[in-house]
Amino acid sequence: MKSDKMQREQKTGWILVAPALIILLLVFAYPILRAFWLSLFTQNLGTELKLVFSGFANYSRMLGDGRFWQTLGNTAIFTVASVVLELIIGMGIALVLNQSFRGRGIVRTISLLPWALPTALMGVAWAWIFNDQYGVINDILLRLGLIENSISWLGDPTLAMMAVIAADVWKTTPFVSLLLLAGLQSISGDLYEAHAIDGASSWQSFRQITLPLLMPQIVISVLFRFAQAFGIFDLIQVMTGGGPAGATETVSIYIYSTVMRYLDFGYGAALVVCTFLLLVAAVAIAAYLLSKSRANQF
Repeated sequence: MKSDKMQREQKTGWILVAPALIILLLVFAYPILRAFWLSLFTQNLGTELKLVFSGFANYSRMLGDGRFWQTLGNTAIFTVASVVLELIIGMGIALVLNQSFRGRGIVRTISLLPWALPTALMGVAWAWIFNDQYGVINDILLRLGLIENSISWLGDPTLAMMAVIAADVWKTTPFVSLLLLAGLQSISGDLYEAHAIDGASSWQSFRQITLPLLMPQIVISVLFRFAQAFGIFDLIQVMTGGGPAGATETVSIYIYSTVMRYLDFGYGAALVVCTFLLLVAAVAIAAYLLSKSRANQF
């Protein structure tokens, strides 16, 4: 009887899940399969936009494409730096917002505003802030006497990367802090009281109670932000357009230029497939390492 009941429950579960699975297949699987199919052809202005089967020629071209490897390196630097900073700062903000103080609700609401604002709009605002002629950053530094001449933040390769990372951290840290705050709210205060009675310091309580119990939210926030940062497009496109000299050009911007500017659809599809596989592999590795570290915590 139990086995029959379990089978009926499983069938019911599959019936309920089936519509969502079909939608996921249509939204995610079909575009990837379509891109892989198109990547086996050459379709550009040289072929008069006609499909010409070329096998894995586009992937061989990718191996020798210096611009692709540069954009991949830029994407990796941007992703790692932004995710690490957002996790550290977001943890600090979440710990503060988890405390009891007057006006806490208003502060929580205000802290979410950067995340709620449109990314493209914030990109324009940050481009103005870092402008070398009339930007706020240079004005403050000049008034404080920290610099003598205006700095071309978006004109220097290193400073431009730092600027877009800073803008992304400001924009998306509230998202990380919101996830971590939800995890902190679920931790009982009795655990901290018992730990304090045993003579533990605040740092020991954070390391031995907060971090282990907060690890699921940390894993989720890191994976979400890793995937989003790896596919960053709008913020950098608005702020720098990938410049100067490709210093901030990410893989997404390169794919956009290949397909929309140069009309090289076959090679653009190959770039999409390769980027997708790299992202899946990177997320899988990150998830494994984070889950392993979580297991070691216990």
